[in-house]
Amino acid sequence: MIKNKIAIVGLGYVGLPLAIEFGKKFDTVGYDININRIEELNKGFDSTKEFSKNYINSAKKLKITNKLNKLSDRVIFIITVPTPIYRNKKPDFRNLIDATKKIAKIIKKNSIIIYESTVYPGLTEEICIPIIEKESKLVANRDFFYGYSPERINPGDKKHQLKNIKKIVSGSNSYAENFVKKLYESIILAGVYVAPSVKVAEAAKVIENIQRDINVAFSNELFKIFEKLNLNTYEILKAANTKWNFLNFKPGLVGGHCIGVDPYYLLHKCKEINFKPNIITAGRKINDKMSIYYSNLINKKIKKKFKNKKIKILILGYTFKENCSDIRNTKVEDMYRYFYKKKHDVHIFDPWINFDLKSVKLVKKLKKNYYDCIIVTVKHDYFIDMGKKKIFSHAKKQNVFYDIKNIF
Repeated sequence: MIKNKIAIVGLGYVGLPLAIEFGKKFDTVGYDININRIEELNKGFDSTKEFSKNYINSAKKLKITNKLNKLSDRVIFIITVPTPIYRNKKPDFRNLIDATKKIAKIIKKNSIIIYESTVYPGLTEEICIPIIEKESKLVANRDFFYGYSPERINPGDKKHQLKNIKKIVSGSNSYAENFVKKLYESIILAGVYVAPSVKVAEAAKVIENIQRDINVAFSNELFKIFEKLNLNTYEILKAANTKWNFLNFKPGLVGGHCIGVDPYYLLHKCKEINFKPNIITAGRKINDKMSIYYSNLINKKIKKKFKNKKIKILILGYTFKENCSDIRNTKVEDMYRYFYKKKHDVHIFDPWINFDLKSVKLVKKLKKNYYDCIIVTVKHDYFIDMGKKKIFSHAKKQNVFYDIKNIF
């Protein structure tokens, strides 16, 4: 195992910590097609703000590159590229197929390919492995082996880090299974769980996020009910949570690259097998429309206070979740567009965003006594530390304040 050379393909939220942890022990190369990302990481800078310079530099055996030929001597390939969806909600396999084709051109006999990207059950063996066999002219489980070990990275979470999260592993046969198990055991302190097949491991990953999606959808539906009953949903959840087995999911916006995306991968597979799931589909519809529901709710308050006057609106938070810089599929953008189309002057303030955004009006500094309406959309620690008093100092005396995350 120690003599084997590892390649991590994709250095985002999932690939980078893997590259670092393996790079502390083994000869590891991290590969990404984003040249800017490579240049930053080689300087010890992570633009996602997830990892410090000291942590990145702790991987003494790690080399980072955007040159595919630097992987030609690798034996183990771990693919961690994103698996997004198209606008029509269908799975977008392009990153996965592109990475697979590239790796297929450089693997050799006895290579091990491990996928970590979230997919539907069967995708690895139905799409990826045939590509490798075609491009490499090698035969699976004879000339090369493969496995699947789903990622469980939670951006912004400093408690549940790679080493401290139990890892599901699987292999194409007993040899691959044992190899993948030992490989991950070398860096995962929480241990590994061996799934009986690649398909089981794929299915386990996709339902982890679908379960959360459905539970949040239930909370969102409750929020709508209690809003009409003039009841505080959060007070109700607080009371219900006194029962030992109550699942305390909160209402809110569901964006990001996992919970708001993964259900569509399983739904895609359901179409192939001619099965129509009701709960998964219903949960997606509820969560997809919550940004507009909140916007309508806030707009009623704005119209009641300001009639048809065009006002200045401040939205606090733009990332898809708290304490991270990831803006993929953020539902805050829907709210921004909603109020922008109504001709209001809408500003976004998010301390986690250190890059330019063309799609929204991002401000770096807040003006005192300036805004007619303030909307809190993301539970960043920064906003909690600001406190309600300081936040209100940026609002005019007559204002509308709405806290989606129930921080204050």
